[in-house]
Amino acid sequence: MSAKSKASPNVNNDSFDAKGPIDPSKALVPETLKVNERRVRRGFLPKVARFAAAIPFASDIVSVWYCAQDPETPLAAKGMMMAALAYFVLPMDAVPDFLGVIGFTDDAAVLAAVIAVVGRHLKPEHRKAADALLIRLQQP
Repeated sequence: MSAKSKASPNVNNDSFDAKGPIDPSKALVPETLKVNERRVRRGFLPKVARFAAAIPFASDIVSVWYCAQDPETPLAAKGMMMAALAYFVLPMDAVPDFLGVIGFTDDAAVLAAVIAVVGRHLKPEHRKAADALLIRLQQP
């Protein structure tokens, strides 16, 4: 059995272009969305609570979290937001988070990219809710 025969049928035909743009209809697979939502549900708030004071983009990432939960946010935008939030939650990423502020530079880059693409869905109420949550987390 060759490697080519093991590959996804989408890779073996002429419609796949590895250097082309990602087709959201293929990138936002429902099972992937479910996995990301579970990861975020379990790990997001504990990680934000632990590191909120150390990460300068805490307000932005919590705003994205609120936006991803908003029923008015389109599914494609939610999927991209959940993927970025799941990346933030994962313990092992490109730059390990235990390295302090420098460990969050990759997370900040992913967040900036997501906000650049789907940031128009962030509403003032998402930002207000994020600021309120961060204030509550800082209280003893």
